[in-house]
Amino acid sequence: MKTYSISEIAATYHVTVPTLRYYDESGLLPFVKRNAAGQRVFTDDDLGYLEVIDCLKQSAIPLKDIRVFIDWCMQGDETLPERFKFMTDQETLLEQRIAVLNANLDFLRWKKWYYQKANEAGTEQDFLIPGTKIVDGKWRQIYLKEQDDAK
Repeated sequence: MKTYSISEIAATYHVTVPTLRYYDESGLLPFVKRNAAGQRVFTDDDLGYLEVIDCLKQSAIPLKDIRVFIDWCMQGDETLPERFKFMTDQETLLEQRIAVLNANLDFLRWKKWYYQKANEAGTEQDFLIPGTKIVDGKWRQIYLKEQDDAK
């Protein structure tokens, strides 16, 4: 079976060697073996765990929760229901975060469009309700119609 050094794993998963050492010391990598010199040695079997850890970490799941999940993995089949529930719960949370991010992205795109139009006009005054600093709602409707027409 092929083995990988900690630096190879760090490069593969775009993390630093100290980060991997921290993960190991924090109990996230209980599957990692050490060679005769005491260096961490990763195997092909470890790559699946590392892929899961990387995905969960990039999904903003706290390390303490990832550690619990990995502990369940190490325990074997008796924790399959817990692992399934964990993934289902994380999927729901991630979908909720994605929905919020998509709403924020939509708003930022609207504001970008607005500022582009204001820059082209050389002023915001043409877009505001007279006597206020409030953007007239008709401009948002114009933007939304342009977006629908572009689809």
